[in-house]
Amino acid sequence: MKRKFVSALLCTALVAAMAVGCGGKSETTEAPAADAPATDAEADAETPAADEAAGDAEAETETPAAGGGKVFGYTCMDGTNPFFVTLEAAIREVVEGNGDTLISMDPGNDSNTQIDQIEDMISRGVEIMFVNPVDADGIIPALDMLKDAEVTMFGFDTQVGDMSYLTSYAGSDNYNAGYVCGEDLAKKVPEGGDILVLDSPTMQSVTDRTDGFLKAIEESGVTFNIVGQQDAQGNQQVANEKATDLLTANPDVVAIFGGNDPTALGAYAAADAAGVSPLIYGVDGSPDVKALLKDTMLEGTGAQSPITIGKTIAETAYAWLNGETVEEFIPIETFLVTADNVDDYGTDGWQ
Repeated sequence: MKRKFVSALLCTALVAAMAVGCGGKSETTEAPAADAPATDAEADAETPAADEAAGDAEAETETPAAGGGKVFGYTCMDGTNPFFVTLEAAIREVVEGNGDTLISMDPGNDSNTQIDQIEDMISRGVEIMFVNPVDADGIIPALDMLKDAEVTMFGFDTQVGDMSYLTSYAGSDNYNAGYVCGEDLAKKVPEGGDILVLDSPTMQSVTDRTDGFLKAIEESGVTFNIVGQQDAQGNQQVANEKATDLLTANPDVVAIFGGNDPTALGAYAAADAAGVSPLIYGVDGSPDVKALLKDTMLEGTGAQSPITIGKTIAETAYAWLNGETVEEFIPIETFLVTADNVDDYGTDGWQ
């Protein structure tokens, strides 16, 4: 078990990392004919003033398409999360590379705000919507509005409660991302012990990761006792607060599983402050966590690729617009990164 230490690198990582990011059978959806009617929207009506106030919970990014073009909308659970910052940039590169406009809004992990922002984007004339829900079921009213407005929906990273709304979905194999963490823990702590789990029940991606982690330790035959399991909301600050309380009551835990890397970083800060050294696992493969794997109690991260997810779903949307048949479900590979293989992936960016 690695010893912990406090370094300038850790401080930088903890300030930088913010709140959060599913394998399945592939099916296909037929695209509309090339001359199918499109939503009547003009990009030149979609450009707000640079200093437009969007509300306390809303952050908007928009670059007008040169000479018009289609208008795409983007919503994710938390636009300040480095994972989603990278993913949005990958989508934007594809959309703007095709001469079109991308309107991005950040609900700040608030489901009601996300619904309101989607309604706003509908009024702005979006024709294609990239969707990542704050709450898998809570977003359904917004999906109904999009459907009524004949806006085609493409999902990414986290599934919605009813996948029939989506033309296509691209996301990490989240179950496997958690499973490989559980496998690694069982190998490294064969004697078992008490553990903590910091999940987020409203986020389907985190639920899938947690399910995978728990299944792996169950199948290992090693006895682990979950002495604390709480909702960290995928947020570093919330995770720090939850882990602080849990570690006060359970200082002898051998491991902590966090549903994403910001959660793992929050748990790490709490463990460091408490003077304890459990093995800590996260999911994302973020640069901040990868940079700390060799020298701290951060033991591993189930890595995913926001760049691949973003490019894949954006390119899929254009394939559909071009009349091609697209897969309904596109799983993106996940894998474990630890101190043993982190040099293969680097620590200065996402894989």
